[in-house]
Amino acid sequence: MSAPAPAVDTALGLAALGKTAVALAVVLALIYGASALLRRIGGVRTAANGNLQVVSSVAVGQRERVVLVDVGDTRLVLGVASGQVNTLHSMPAPASDSVPATAGNSSFASRLAGALRGQDRRDAQ
Repeated sequence: MSAPAPAVDTALGLAALGKTAVALAVVLALIYGASALLRRIGGVRTAANGNLQVVSSVAVGQRERVVLVDVGDTRLVLGVASGQVNTLHSMPAPASDSVPATAGNSSFASRLAGALRGQDRRDAQ
């Protein structure tokens, strides 16, 4: 009569292992979901001391972005690629964070184009 006991112990052991595997899969799914959510909403965009703020960002390739950043009283246009960050343009930051009414939804694109045109004029002088 003692022969069926090891089979029952093995079945109970496999059931506990299965429950543990399911719990691990749930925890990993929660971690993945939280990281995807943070990536989607952009995470924290302001430094702890408030001197650094990402104003806008636009993808120009699969791994390249153009980012508009306020650092203190300076606004920087940065080119961000895998492994490097280049300063494309530097200008004084505006007095307020309000977007001009004429800029509409493409304010970053128009500001970038204007900044690049202004940079070209200064280089020509």
